[in-house]
Formats: sequence, C-alpha cells, structure tokens
Amino acid sequence: MKFLSPIWLLLLLCVLALIGIYLLLQLRRKNYAARFTNVDMLAKVAPKRPGWRRHIAFALLVVGLGFTSMAMAVPASEVQVPRNRATICMALDVSLSMKATDVKPSRFESMKKSAKNFVDKLPAGINLGLVAFAGSANVLQPPTIDRNAVKNSIDNLKLDQATATGEAIFSCLGAIQNFEKSTKSSDGKPAPARIVLLSDGLRTVGRDNSTAIAAAKKAKIPVSTIAFGTEGATIKQDGETIPVPVDKPSLKQIADETGGTFFSAESASSLEKVYNNIGKQIGYTKEFQPITTRFVGIGLIFAFASAAAALFWTNRLL
Repeated sequence: MKFLSPIWLLLLLCVLALIGIYLLLQLRRKNYAARFTNVDMLAKVAPKRPGWRRHIAFALLVVGLGFTSMAMAVPASEVQVPRNRATICMALDVSLSMKATDVKPSRFESMKKSAKNFVDKLPAGINLGLVAFAGSANVLQPPTIDRNAVKNSIDNLKLDQATATGEAIFSCLGAIQNFEKSTKSSDGKPAPARIVLLSDGLRTVGRDNSTAIAAAKKAKIPVSTIAFGTEGATIKQDGETIPVPVDKPSLKQIADETGGTFFSAESASSLEKVYNNIGKQIGYTKEFQPITTRFVGIGLIFAFASAAAALFWTNRLL
C-alpha cells in the first residue's frame, strides 16, 4: 500500500498534538483536584467517574481522526488488472520429437490443449499471434484479438522434421513489428510485447540462438521459454528408437538474456500451470487503486463509537 498524496499525512501531527493537549488537561485536572484539603469531603460531593472508561471516548476519537487524516492522503493498494493492450506471439514447436508419449497422451496433444486454454484466458485487449516451427518457422496467425482464429490454427498444427528455434524467434519478431506498424496507439507508444516459445529439443537448423537473442534484445522484446518433456523420452522413427531429451540450457539462456522467464514442464498438468503463470505475468499488470472510502468508513465507525462511548459511559458528548 502507498499514499498518492502523502503531504496530507502531516495531519497526523495535529492528531498527535491533540493527544498531547488531552494529556496535559488530564494532568491539570489531577493537580487541581489535589488542592482540596478535605479529601473525604471531595469524595462525597464529587460525582463518581467511570475510571479508565472515561478515556475510551477520546481514544476512539483519536483513532477515527487518524484514519480520516490518512484518507486525505489517498491510500492506494496494489491490484492486478487486465492489460487493455499488449501483443504476444506464441511460438510452438512442431518437430517430430513432440510425438513422444512421455507426457500423456503425447507432448504434441498436451501442448495443443494447454495452448488453447492459454488463449482463452488472456484478457480481451491482448493481440495474440501464432508461429509454428520445425525445419522452418511459419506465421500461422498474425497478432489478432480473434481467439477462435488462433485456436483453429492450433488445431490444424502438423508435425515435421528438424527444429529451427532461432527462426521461430525471428518470425515472431517480424509478426510483432509488422503489427505495430499497422496500428497506432493514442499515446504514440508501442504496446508491450512478448514472445512465448515452447520447445522440447535442441535447435538443429536455421539461424542460431545467439543471433536470435541479439535481435530480440535490440527490439526490446522479451522471450519467455518453456522446456516441455522429460529427459529420458524416446520416439520411434523408421524402426529406430531415437532419444528426444529436453534441451533446458539453451531455452533458459534465451529467456535469461532477453529478459523473459524460463519455465520447465514435465507433465500436462504442469504445462497448464506454466501457461497460467505466464498469462498472469503478461496478461495483467499491477496498478495502485485508491481505497480512500475504506479509510473514511473506518474513521466514521470510530467517530460514532466515540460518541456512543461518551454518551453511555460518561453521560456527556462534549
């Protein structure tokens, strides 16, 4: 929590001053009472005070004034709100290694299901593009708010040979930059952009990762990566058993050097959680929203409680 107009917190000094004045008055009253020489007579003629209870009304009033003073400073709490604009390019690995069944029913089918759920959960204002990559990278869907178009493209994905990770990043960068050129924001600034790349294996063809990383850094577009699958997985290809381990180091390097976030998923459920986390990171932003009414309400409650205590326990309001 923070205060949007902290200068008004100086009013709390007035509350402290009021406390000081009250304490001085209590001390003065005590000294005045001590001047009576006949203490027994004083006890008979002076009305009985409710003891410590007579201070409750003032204590409640002070708390109420404190909250009211803080309300003047406009307290605000941090909340997550959907982004009203952003551009995301989702890059999905469709190399043959994705047919491995270490993740049931397969890496490929689990990826498609989780990717579509990710699409559904993004805020409406986010433009989402789709790139599929194997031996080459292809922009299947330029950034759009049409969620059905993206999901239909995911449904139509086909597996192919090789893994061009670097080319996937370049294709996403091109799709994002072309979209930014075709749209104009009210403030003239480009919308926040990010690439979300899922893969299970080492790059085998196309431009290397270092070149792609440099291009993403130059464009100031972070690349978040997901390493999907288990280490000991294999696939059958032309009668041979081929190991298809997950290449976590290179994917982590891409994320770390471009300012993105690296994730690892070894099951369908963990991939679902990863996509949910990514959605919260890039689909929402944190803002401070005023909660002044809460402080005003609390201040009023204490003020009314002070008045009630003064009436019922001390039989006077002032």
